[in-house]
Amino acid sequence: MPVDRLNLVVARYRDGKLVKGVTYDFSPAKTLFHVQTSSDKQGTASVNISDLKAVFFVKSLEGFPEYKEKKEFPEKAPGRKIKVEFFDGETILGTTTGYSQERQGFFLFPVDPESNNLRIYVVSAAVKKVEFQP
Repeated sequence: MPVDRLNLVVARYRDGKLVKGVTYDFSPAKTLFHVQTSSDKQGTASVNISDLKAVFFVKSLEGFPEYKEKKEFPEKAPGRKIKVEFFDGETILGTTTGYSQERQGFFLFPVDPESNNLRIYVVSAAVKKVEFQP
């Protein structure tokens, strides 16, 4: 089965642990999904969304370590411009069309199109503060 790059994910837990691989059953409406890891030792990991900080849908599981992401919004950005601060201190800028505090989470699209991240599912319980940007 060919790997669809939209299904490459890095699930980052609130405690810093990571699970990298491919998912075929992620849904923001579910509380659990599975990640088929690239390591034969791990196989398939069951991931509880409530334990996570975020799910990063990525271009590459290896990332681009030398790349410095742009941290400014383009002049025209689709959706609402948003700044998300997590409890661990990390801050991410992006756009969203579906933010609500009442939901389990929401999708954020990074401001830098050259970023390794295609989209990020942010888990609301891991967020310290959300600010809408002008």
